[in-house]
Amino acid sequence: MLAKLTTRPAVRRCAGAGALTLALLGAGLPAAAADPPQPDLSRFYRQKVSWGACGDPDTPKDLQCGKVTVPLDYAHPGKGTLDLALARYRATGRSSGSVLLNFGGPGGQGIRELTSGGKAFMELTNGYDVVTFDPRGVGRSSPVSCGEGGGRLAPVTGESLDLSRPQALLKRLRQAADECARHAGAVLPHIGTVNAARDMDVIRQALGDKKLNYLGFSYGTRLGAVYAAQFPHKVGRLVLDGVDTLTESLSEQGVAGAEGQQTALDDFLDWCTTDIACPFGQDRRAAGGQVVRLVRSLDENPVPTDFGGAFSGQNLVGAIGQALYSKDLWPTLERALGALVDDGDTRGVLSLVSGGGFAVPVRQEGHGTGHDRQRKGGGLVDAQDVPTDNLPTALMAIDCADDPDRPSDAQITKDLKDLRAAYEQASPVFGRFRLTQVLMCYGRPKGTNYIRDQVKNVPSARMLLVGTRGDPATPYRWTVETAERLGSSAVVLDNKGEGHTGYSSSTCVHRKVNDFLLYGSLPASGSSCPADGKDWRSTTNTTH
Repeated sequence: MLAKLTTRPAVRRCAGAGALTLALLGAGLPAAAADPPQPDLSRFYRQKVSWGACGDPDTPKDLQCGKVTVPLDYAHPGKGTLDLALARYRATGRSSGSVLLNFGGPGGQGIRELTSGGKAFMELTNGYDVVTFDPRGVGRSSPVSCGEGGGRLAPVTGESLDLSRPQALLKRLRQAADECARHAGAVLPHIGTVNAARDMDVIRQALGDKKLNYLGFSYGTRLGAVYAAQFPHKVGRLVLDGVDTLTESLSEQGVAGAEGQQTALDDFLDWCTTDIACPFGQDRRAAGGQVVRLVRSLDENPVPTDFGGAFSGQNLVGAIGQALYSKDLWPTLERALGALVDDGDTRGVLSLVSGGGFAVPVRQEGHGTGHDRQRKGGGLVDAQDVPTDNLPTALMAIDCADDPDRPSDAQITKDLKDLRAAYEQASPVFGRFRLTQVLMCYGRPKGTNYIRDQVKNVPSARMLLVGTRGDPATPYRWTVETAERLGSSAVVLDNKGEGHTGYSSSTCVHRKVNDFLLYGSLPASGSSCPADGKDWRSTTNTTH
């Protein structure tokens, strides 16, 4: 999921789903060893970034762009390369090097996020060049796409999910996976967090930094943890905010995500029903049922959109989920739902979606141009040629690549009804949506075991892990569990506030993170931050 750094909705690292034994994700990723790579990578490590104007009229004038080249396959670096798009704000004072940002997803475009939300990081330019990148398969860096058929992925597992015919469902899922594989290009078998972390080390060297300074949000915390496990002695000042799990299957993550989003929805309805403009009225006890009925009604009778497709109940669930990451978006969500309920107007809810719930049909000319370039050597794609389904396609591919579980047809058939019951118990609104995300890994190659088996007891410099108690996407317990798994190098900052991640929502967290990155001032173990509005100084050394 992308972190919520601005009031513009963004997709978090949409976890998969399921608390039972079924974990259904994975897209081809060759297992990468934690040991130093044997193939000769010296030519990649000799690069230096050439910075220049970004060439986009919508890009801030002080934002510079560049690129690095990485091997398509680290095991066989002579078999092809990829260019990764970079962007930076230069340090305004004395520079201590660079701090690299990842905003989450998976599948989030770093350059687009820094372009729109860069003001939040300007204090860091007092000591660093603030740098971000589009990871492999994302944005301008050989973006993956499921092609024109990508729009059919939602019906496969959305409103037409027919659990009474599991074999027909599995057949359709496999067809969808095959279609994505045909369109995604050469990068698909080499996508995933393990290779993305290796790419970050090439970026570190190309930036001229001896060690990696890093700020990762949401899914970006998984990426940062994997980097620390692969390159423990290259870790500089590393911050993980909105900490992801390293051990739970995608099916377990999905149930946790459904529960967190249901809690966030309940909080939104508590607020909405105090307002006369609330589309669900002022009866709080009835409002939850009205949301469920609205979703079901749209699943049965989707409404047309300006894109030429139909907007279903599951599309609505995806849109609501994005708006719940930040309270700042609640008024926008209220108005969008009011327009939908009163007038059947989908424009407001569609504006809340950045790819997680509604796959807009891909522009044929953009898709073809981008992937022709990818096939010709992994060159960067122009921003206007990034396929419109890149975010959901990359999200599925990366999550699947990071998960080794692939149950058999027989196991899926046996567990499917129980899984749906478990998900709908977790959330009558979000449960089905989360389950469908997990199902999308069926038919894809098995993912890597590396993250579950090897990312632990990391002998790196100390890292700061920020967990938020009221986070609807990455529950606080994941911060505690990940810290225990990483070992003595992990220091936890307990943010008592709400919302997804703490850097943008908590003055206290923002200050403590900046103090660590800029000055090396690490909070004492057990420190906490209150929700904004309280005196943060009074809780500096409390335990959690």
